[in-house]
Amino acid sequence: MNLFISSIIQELAVRDRIAFKKHSLLRMHQRGIGVDDVRTALISGQVVETYEADKPLPSCLILGYTQNNRPIHAVIAPDEAEEMLWVITVYEPNIEDWEEDFRMRRNP
Repeated sequence: MNLFISSIIQELAVRDRIAFKKHSLLRMHQRGIGVDDVRTALISGQVVETYEADKPLPSCLILGYTQNNRPIHAVIAPDEAEEMLWVITVYEPNIEDWEEDFRMRRNP
């Protein structure tokens, strides 16, 4: 399932079918993450968590890297009907909360 979701995300990102929620743009600005950084991370990224119960669309957490090899986590909601990726929030994962590869959360 994650591979299927990843391929849809990559396809939509390559086509630049990305919409940013107001919250995500605010957080990106605060964290020094640009739109191109997010697009690059989505194109090369992998799904690390899925949130099937999220409304109005199921969402997932993507791990990708910018052109400068900066790790980026993006919570996105792929909308296949509208052919759009909705970016909900974006941040740089930290080693305190995530394993070294940023794919698994550390136990609290």
